[in-house]
Amino acid sequence: MHQTCDTMIEKNSIFQLSQYDITQQIIETLANVYSRAVLFCIIDEAKDAQTIADDQKMSISTVYKILSNLENLTLIEVDRFEISDAGKKIKFYKSRIKKAEIIVGGNTPTLNLQSN
Repeated sequence: MHQTCDTMIEKNSIFQLSQYDITQQIIETLANVYSRAVLFCIIDEAKDAQTIADDQKMSISTVYKILSNLENLTLIEVDRFEISDAGKKIKFYKSRIKKAEIIVGGNTPTLNLQSN
């Protein structure tokens, strides 16, 4: 039996929508070892991007990309700003979660986040 064009479009649309589901995005982010390293290194104290890069031995550009993604997913927040000696505004980031649990079962995974 052949699928009609309408059926194929509907299945593609459902798949595409699920890719942008916020829970799915958070799970994918937490599955990434670099994102987890950044997220969990700022649970106890807020840090600026350069300190995170130094602590985690990552490039500063990688850290900024990860911070941007984590901020968009509201997993981190800007805790405070400081002004450097050169007069630049420096953001200090802090994790909004201290624990994440992903439960896989049934058709969709369940995500439990514990506030920090």
